[in-house]
Formats: sequence, structure tokens, C-alpha cells
Amino acid sequence: MKSYILAAPGEVECAEMPSPAPGPGEMLVDIRAALTCGTDLKTYRRGHPKIPLPSPFGHEFSGTVAAIGEGVDDFAVGDAVMAVHTAPCGECFYCAAGQENLCESIMETKVLGAFSEQILLPSHIVERNVFAKPDGLSFEEAAFLEPLACVVYGDRVQKIRPGETVVIVGAGPIGLLFLLLVKARGARGIVLGKRESRLQLARELGAELVVDVEQEVPIPLIRKLTEGRGADQVIECTGRPAVWESTLQMVRKGGRILLYGGCPGGTEVRFDTGRLHYDEIRLDGVFHFTPAAVAEARELLVSGTVDVAPLISGRYPLDELEVALERLLKGDGLKYALVPEV
Repeated sequence: MKSYILAAPGEVECAEMPSPAPGPGEMLVDIRAALTCGTDLKTYRRGHPKIPLPSPFGHEFSGTVAAIGEGVDDFAVGDAVMAVHTAPCGECFYCAAGQENLCESIMETKVLGAFSEQILLPSHIVERNVFAKPDGLSFEEAAFLEPLACVVYGDRVQKIRPGETVVIVGAGPIGLLFLLLVKARGARGIVLGKRESRLQLARELGAELVVDVEQEVPIPLIRKLTEGRGADQVIECTGRPAVWESTLQMVRKGGRILLYGGCPGGTEVRFDTGRLHYDEIRLDGVFHFTPAAVAEARELLVSGTVDVAPLISGRYPLDELEVALERLLKGDGLKYALVPEV
């Protein structure tokens, strides 16, 4: 099989290697679609502390079962499947505490290599986070299972409530997935961001208000739309310390702030303690997802409640992976689907 390896930042190599044979409980998947994501792009641009190079990369995918190991009874060769690249161990302190997204081994046992013709899924992922893909859902749409699961988990930490006003800071793939979920929950969304193409897509997806932060100051606009109060909820999706700090100016008394975007390690931010305390602002960080969030994300995709098709900027054959990544580096597009030849 062909597998694309990130040899060094900005340097992708194609490796030919034997197809792996699945062991007990494992599954080999022929990848039918893999999606680019922000983590892939950051890793391609500058490396990643959790991904020692050289390494296979890519982790949003769907495909068909190529082979199964002993003990896999719920799937057969040829089945169309959708999956994510991690699963909790189910045994550590955090799993026992119901915080499976914080599992002690979840990052160490993750599977990378979606930018390949095939991917081997270990037994702990097959057992909990692999699902059948129905015919009515395309492989490209099914590959959104992982990023949508992250967004759904954020909603489980801080519920998006019908009728409320939610500010989403950032118009990238995650911000727009949050917008889709906001609309599905019956709330109205305000999107703050840059790049006119992304802001226009936010408008098309039903945002109540879209603000180009390079052209307008968002705080007065948010207050005008909320009768001076501020938003009921603010979801931060940029991972920039200054933006984290600015969220407190956007939220109403008794409101909620969900800090989704991760800042660099060691970063410090400052918040007005008076507002947090006397205005009863709820502030939550959020990371990764749980199996329950994955299952819910699948239902949202399969039912069509969340339509992710508009987020796909284009399609490339797998051997043009670098072309797609370079386009994203230039700010051209949102997410690209890489499709191996069948």
C-alpha cells in the first residue's frame, strides 16, 4: 500500500509498504476518503510535539473493511465504515471517573496515517469507535465523524440551548461545525472571523450575524443584537490568548464561555475576576471527545441533522496531498478531501 509520511515540516514522502495483517480484534480499512484538518496543517508547517517525525499523518477518514482479525464479529470484509482515531482504555482513573476524553493512554494509543491507502485500527478502537456507514452518507461526509465528535463533546460540556445567542469566535472548520450545531440546537449564531470566503460560508450556513474582525469592532454589534446584555454563550475556536481574554467582553451576566481553541503550552491569560465572580460567568476548557460524543456525532451525520457537505472545499487524489496542504497554507479553502484511487 501507499502511505504518505511527513518526513520533516513541509516535506511529505510517499512510502510503499506491505499491507498490515490485522491481529485479534483489529481491522484493516481501505480508505475511501481522508480530510485535511488544522492539526495536520500545523504539523505540516512546523511539526507537532505529540507527533515525532518522520511519521504517517492524517486522522479524519472513512472507508471499507479490507480484512478483520479474529474476534471481530460486528463487521465483515467489504462493509463501509466510519471511525475515529482514538478510544479510551476504560481502565484508568479518568475512565473510571467518567472523563474518558482525559484517559491516561488515549493520546499514546492514537492511530495516524489516514493519508494512506489503508489504515490498521487496533482492537480498542474497533470495539468502541467504529460504526457502519449507511449508503445515504458519502465517504467524505462520514470522514467528518472525528471533528464533529470534538464539537459534540464541547456541547456536552456546555449545552447549546434553544433560543439563545451564541458567539463563535473563529470561522475555520471547527467554528463552522459549531455553527451547524448551534443551528441544529435551535439557537442563533454570531460568527467572528477573517477571510471573506469563510465569512460568506458562515452567512450561507445561517449565521444571524457575521463580523469581519479586521474591518469591524465586534463587541458593540454583539451588544446591539442582544439588547445590550451580551451573548448567552461564547465559543472560542482560535487558540489565541488575546482572543481568550476578549471573550469576557462578549458574554452576558450568568453566561458561559467555552474555550475550545488550545493555546501554546505555558501560555498565561488574564481575566477580570470581578466579572467572573459577581456576574457568575461559567468558564470551561474542553479537550477531545468521548465515545458517547462519537456516537452522537454519527447520528447527527446519518440523520442529516448536521449537513457537513458545504465545508468540503474540493477533492484531490491522494498523491496530490501536498497541493491541498499548500493551498490551505495560502488561506485557500477550508477542508479538502483526499481520495485514494480504488
